[in-house]
Order: sequence, then C-alpha cells, then structure tokens
Amino acid sequence: MRMRPTLSWTPTGDVPAGTTDLEPVVDALSAGGVLVLSGAGISTESGIPDYRGEGGSLSRHTPMTYQDFTASAQARRRYWARNHLGWRTFGRARPNAGHRAVAAFGRHGLLSGVITQNVDGLHQAAGSEDVVELHGSLDRVGCLSCGDSIPRRELARRLEEANPGFDPVAAGINPDGDADLTDEQVVDFCVVPCAICGGILKPDVVFFGETVPPRRVEHCRELVDEATSLLVLGSSLTVMSGLRFVRQAALAGKPVLIVNRDATRGDRHALTRIALPLGTALTTVAGELGIPVDGHATA
Repeated sequence: MRMRPTLSWTPTGDVPAGTTDLEPVVDALSAGGVLVLSGAGISTESGIPDYRGEGGSLSRHTPMTYQDFTASAQARRRYWARNHLGWRTFGRARPNAGHRAVAAFGRHGLLSGVITQNVDGLHQAAGSEDVVELHGSLDRVGCLSCGDSIPRRELARRLEEANPGFDPVAAGINPDGDADLTDEQVVDFCVVPCAICGGILKPDVVFFGETVPPRRVEHCRELVDEATSLLVLGSSLTVMSGLRFVRQAALAGKPVLIVNRDATRGDRHALTRIALPLGTALTTVAGELGIPVDGHATA
C-alpha cells in the first residue's frame, strides 16, 4: 500500500542550535569545489513562500500528490485552475540577492555545481549555469500518455482561451505555483487536454508522492562525490529527496554547511547551521570574499 508523502518533521532535543558565524561558509567557498543544494527558503525574498518556515504554505495548504492528480479529474481541475492563477504571480518573480550571490560564486569558479529542489527557475534567471532541477520546473508541461512536452506559456495561452474571464482572488501563492482557491472558485474551470493525443497534461515537476527520476538522482550523487563540501541553502531537508545528499556527503567525511533560519532534518549531519536570512548571509559572504553581487539576472 502506498503511503502518503512525508510533509512535516518535528525537531528533537538533540538537534544542534544554529549560529550566526559565517566564517565556515567563507572558508569552504575559498577552498572551492562547493556543491550548492537549495530549497524553497532561498526564494522567499522573491515573494514565493516556503513550505515549512514561519508562515509556510503547509500551515494552510496540502500540496497535490501524484496519486490524487492521476486518479481524479476533479483533482486535476482543481490543480490546473489554481496553478493557472498562481502562474501569473509566480512567473513575475525575480531573483533575489541569494540567487545572485550563488550565481556570482559560480562565475568566480568557487562552485562545483548547483542542485535545487525549487521549480521556479530563479537560479537560472540569476545567471547560474548547469543547474540540476531535482524536482523539475513549472516552465514545462508534459503529456502522461504520449510524452509530448510544451512550454508552460503555451498551456497558459490555451487555458486563457478556454476560460475567458477567469480571474478569482486567491488567498495566497504556494512554492509549487499553486494558488489557494476554494472549490466554488474552480468548479467551472475548463481543463485542456494534450493537443497531440488528448491525454492528461501534467507540469514537469515531481509531485509529492512521486519519485525523482533515477538518472537525475544518480547525477546528483555523482556531483556530491565530486564536491569538496555541500552548502545547503534554505531547505528544511524534511523529504528524503534532498536529505539523502546531505547524508551521503557526511558519510564521505565532506563538510556539510547549512544556512537556514529554522532547524533542519540534516542538522545532526552538518558542521554548522547558520540561522540568518539567506540574502543577508550570502551577500555578507560575497563581501568577505571580495565578490560583487550584481544584477546579472535575466528578464
């Protein structure tokens, strides 16, 4: 029997306390070969809420699961109505100082790679290259039947045409691009099928309850093997998709450094956790290294 996905984690008394000392991060970046693993917390300063931090979306919202999406036409209607509205706001988000700092570290040759659990594309928009999108990207949509893939903007156009005048007021936007709407607000929303075969369209993201493609996981494991240290930015590491890389690095004796204001599930494997806002922390680190954090973001 399939279990519901793990959505929460409760810290125990043996979790180390966070610090405000950024020197270990400065030292690791100075040595080079740092692999970045980022989570939703790095995008909060861009106006995208995280899942589990203070005011996180899980306090009011249960994400769509793969099982519900594939089994229920009603669930798909609810998802696409909410996502269609959320996309308008989500698509306007721009990289913040944290994303720009990561891109700057990469341009200066201090990183071995970037793995992100986010689906917002903001690392790439800030100028980071060769980003591994662990959970996929909202910018793409695929058909579950024929495998055809289209840009999200093309689906947005088709949904606009099928739902003229659809403009409800949402209670909030979530890290997966989902907007908070009531059942009454989505009851008449028209979902469009694949233009090639009429099949079910799904965003190219890994839903809760779905597995990350094995080859993508293996690639990330190789990046951990090649790195000298692992820098976790803005992730609670509640789900195994990210936590496994922390455990892998720690088991190999590689320093794990976490920048996250709240305790994480990976703290006991880390050399340190810095409890500071990411934009401030990474900009400070860049200043210590003499690296300008400029506006290389794309539109």
